[in-house]
Amino acid sequence: MKTAKEWRPGMGDVQILPGSRHRPPMKKPMWIIFLVLFVCVFLIFAYIYPPKSSSTCYIFSNGRCQSIADWLPPVPAREYTDDEIASRAVIRDILNAPPIRSKNPKVAFMFLTPGSLPFEKLWDKFFQGHEGKFSVYVHASRTKPVHVSRYFVNRDIRSDQVVWGKISMVDAERRLLANALQDPDNQQFVLLSDSCVPLYTFDYIFDYLMYTNISFVDCFKDPGPHGNGRYSERMLPEVEMKDFRKGAQWFSLKRQHAIIVMADNLYYSKFRAYCQPGLDGKNCIADEHYLPTFFQIVDPGGISNWSVTHVDWSERKWHPKSYRVQDVTSELLKNITSIDVSVHVTSDEKMLLQRQVQKWPCLWNGFQKPCYLFARKFTPGTLDGLLQLFSNYSSP
Repeated sequence: MKTAKEWRPGMGDVQILPGSRHRPPMKKPMWIIFLVLFVCVFLIFAYIYPPKSSSTCYIFSNGRCQSIADWLPPVPAREYTDDEIASRAVIRDILNAPPIRSKNPKVAFMFLTPGSLPFEKLWDKFFQGHEGKFSVYVHASRTKPVHVSRYFVNRDIRSDQVVWGKISMVDAERRLLANALQDPDNQQFVLLSDSCVPLYTFDYIFDYLMYTNISFVDCFKDPGPHGNGRYSERMLPEVEMKDFRKGAQWFSLKRQHAIIVMADNLYYSKFRAYCQPGLDGKNCIADEHYLPTFFQIVDPGGISNWSVTHVDWSERKWHPKSYRVQDVTSELLKNITSIDVSVHVTSDEKMLLQRQVQKWPCLWNGFQKPCYLFARKFTPGTLDGLLQLFSNYSSP
């Protein structure tokens, strides 16, 4: 006697079990219609609500779970403008060219400050004994600095006025990069403010920056009013909404990335013209969007997506928290240097519950490491406390 085969919905062909010769002839097509309807309903449901759990994905998909967008045909690439074609060709060649290795690689420390640097004595102690492994550049936008460290003497570059929130901030960054790139030994370019301090010894920071092949640029997608809400369609076609990003301005760039920033005029010109406070009723801050968006377009896989400079935004104000004398303790520094996960909170003024918290581990050559090498904003009065603590700085 033959046994009936097991029937499982959605797997293999359906076998109709043998039955009585007197069965009504309409039942066979009714079963087929019922099966077709069941499969159609199932596929429609799966299309609207794609499976997310790993076990469900394994049953219904040979690969990873795919969103609806993955099922649809790819969107045809738009036609690039002449300027885009030229710009992308230059940038591609720079990125694909083998990096020029220096026998004496250095880190360029670029200080963006209104005037004198209140923590020069701390940086002097940080640099001591490491001559030949670093360069210093100072962009003072308001008054000529008075230097107390030999490492900063005659290191001022030609500076111009900087206005917070305007493209002049990006201009100052590019001016620092242009001066630092003249030294072929400079391989990493770190942007620092007058309120920045180092969190580790020179050797640890040097190795952290020099022995990785990425740039540390803060970059994340913020769909809120202070993120994509600042985007202007006047940036089209070169800068699209899908590529618009946000991030802190404090970066560390490898040499190839520093060169392409200086080579770029196309994307920079869009931000110079259409990203400024008050334009079209928006409050676009150029230094928070230009570099993150630029690298999202030209080399998204070449950046870390977080900054190596720590800042505390927990007070949710226009400016980050300032550290005062009573705040500067070994416990504070221990807390900052123990952070190994990058956290970003999107903006939404009206509905706080809709804010998104984005987290990802700080990976250095594939290994999770502390995120931050520097920290800001320290007030000038904290210098003595930091000098005392610096003697106890160590590598993790």
